[in-house]
Amino acid sequence: MLGSSNELTAWDRDHFFHPATHVGAHARGEIPTRVIGAGEGVYVTDTSGNISLDAFAGLFCVNVGYGRQKIVEAIADQARKLAYYHAFVGHGTEAPIRLSKMIIDRAPKGMSRVYFGTSGSDANETNIKLIWYYNNVLGRPEKKKIISRWRGYHGSSVMTGSLTGLELYHKAFDLPRPPILHTEAPYYFRRADRLMNEEQFAQACADKLDQMIVAEGPDTIAAFIGEPILGAGGIVPPPARYWEKIQAVLRKYDVLLVADEVVTGFGRLGTMFGSDHYGITPDLITVSKGLTSAYAPLSGVIVSDKVWQVVVKGSDQLGPIGHGWTYSAHPICAAAGIANLELIDELGLIANASDTGACFRAELTGALGDHRNVGEVRGDGLMAAVEFVKDRDDRVFFDASQKVGPQVAAALLERGVIARALPQGDILGLAPPLCLTKDEADIIVQKTTDAINAVFGDP
Repeated sequence: MLGSSNELTAWDRDHFFHPATHVGAHARGEIPTRVIGAGEGVYVTDTSGNISLDAFAGLFCVNVGYGRQKIVEAIADQARKLAYYHAFVGHGTEAPIRLSKMIIDRAPKGMSRVYFGTSGSDANETNIKLIWYYNNVLGRPEKKKIISRWRGYHGSSVMTGSLTGLELYHKAFDLPRPPILHTEAPYYFRRADRLMNEEQFAQACADKLDQMIVAEGPDTIAAFIGEPILGAGGIVPPPARYWEKIQAVLRKYDVLLVADEVVTGFGRLGTMFGSDHYGITPDLITVSKGLTSAYAPLSGVIVSDKVWQVVVKGSDQLGPIGHGWTYSAHPICAAAGIANLELIDELGLIANASDTGACFRAELTGALGDHRNVGEVRGDGLMAAVEFVKDRDDRVFFDASQKVGPQVAAALLERGVIARALPQGDILGLAPPLCLTKDEADIIVQKTTDAINAVFGDP
């Protein structure tokens, strides 16, 4: 049996090692423990009975909303029938085979196979190994460097933490590790030259990438990885023609493109994939969060036919590919993925993300766009961010020690809405479940406005 709320709080402080947490402050009781006990739709309830509208969908992930019995029943049915069997040496189970077909049917043109893992981090680890394998098979042993972007998020393991371009994930971990490089983030609001328009800034980003490749040696650059829209790094949409210009550079130097769609895959931007939304033609696609709406841990690498043909050639030359996880293609997780993708279609959630998302962002901009301490309201699909500044005219930012973003997130939580204070800036992130209604969007906008006014002392 579960303990009481007080018992759980004590056990939590004494025994549970929380990720992405100031663990000392938590153990001392300076960070409150909140135990979530139930969820329904866009709402979660903690064990003290407090109900909150989850305007961040867990961690960008509960896309279909909480309490979807179709997924619950699919998980239970699969567990009763066959809880586990491995996928090594050609073995398989029905659910991941069916899910692979469903994914390829929905994926951008030219994609061929799906490799399953359990998290976005391990999927990007798989991508790194496939990139190196690909170039070894092609006789290009020096072509191994991978270019990521500052502020990009791609995981928190040793190599994917190196891909990630956020200080928190490098500090005190001896990261980043070679052969990972970083280039400029397509963060138009924070551009150094404020006279640049979006297309000029996009061209400047592409030029810097080109210059990096030339300086390092094109024969050493294997791949470029990027989120279609920056997620944890600030919910930053790319400037006009950015992906067009970046892809032109990659083609010029025969560099693979990895689209990290852990956040954007399966509807978040109002399209099935972010690659569809921004005209990206990837060689590899990383998926995870929206694949099961976090009802079970599952990730995938969607492999293009171009890469797959080289992998096949490598296996013929070298024998079985020496890569795999015990829980790759776990049947329970795959069953959750099947039910989740069916629900996305049945409930029209991709169209809702587009329609409700547009209304949500317009209302948020209307309510906050002229606030003296709001530098920018931005987003795309059902994603939005509010970035706070000390002086909007001169674009002066608050000192990090003031923790303005966390203050706003805390004030919003007091009003019954969960948002996320994003790292490396005072940025409030909003990414609700894709089943959000317009009325629920209005609640988020009103409560966010109230929280910001409370923090900044406005009436």
